[in-house]
Amino acid sequence: MTTILSVNQLTGGYSPRRPVLHDVSFQLEAGEMVGLIGLNGAGKSTTIKHILGLMTPHQGEVKVAGVKLEESPEQYREAFAYVPETPLLFDELTVEEHLRLSGMAYNVNEEDYNRRVNQLLVQYQMLPKRKAFASHLSKGMRQKVMIMSSLLAAPPLYIIDEPFLGLDPLGIRSLLNQLVEVKEQGAAILMSSHILSTVEAYCDRYIVMHHGRIVAQGNMAAIRAAAGLDARGGSLEDAFYTLVAGGEV
Repeated sequence: MTTILSVNQLTGGYSPRRPVLHDVSFQLEAGEMVGLIGLNGAGKSTTIKHILGLMTPHQGEVKVAGVKLEESPEQYREAFAYVPETPLLFDELTVEEHLRLSGMAYNVNEEDYNRRVNQLLVQYQMLPKRKAFASHLSKGMRQKVMIMSSLLAAPPLYIIDEPFLGLDPLGIRSLLNQLVEVKEQGAAILMSSHILSTVEAYCDRYIVMHHGRIVAQGNMAAIRAAAGLDARGGSLEDAFYTLVAGGEV
């Protein structure tokens, strides 16, 4: 198996004296979707910021496609696409211009660009809005532009943070189907979400964070075992609440 993302003994945060993360280690392999779950303040967003290169580790390292950020910033950043919880767009650019900008940033050739853009605009019901300025879009439509931009890039790693906020049911279904498709094509996906039923249904493995540490990780059987539940019984939600609350559900 090919390791796409490697986080090794990561300790970090906003102040060296009070780290948020403590010895966080996990890997993502090609062709798998991994759910990153935890309560608010558990350290999920801080972990993602370290992977994105927005924060520098106090200790440990992060590699994407075998490369550390300091070794080759361009190669590191080209290897992932990020969909944030809150869509960030340029108000003065149209939907089509955002997609073109993403295609240029990731060096997508013209043939692939045209094919992928047309497919995505149809799939996310955004074809009538292709000439619309971002300032005229609803939050859900803005989120769709972020999602389409990441899928257009077709990198080996997708980092997706609470992707379902603001999406309509068709948008959610389109995104989940697309994630399954890119996973089957060999991409690795790290998805942070509070919708545990969806995480359980679509992810291959799970990482449970609490107070800046990983308290359990692995497949459903491993998470149940860490929570002290029967290997064949209990949902991800049951195991999660046991792990973070320290008691029985």
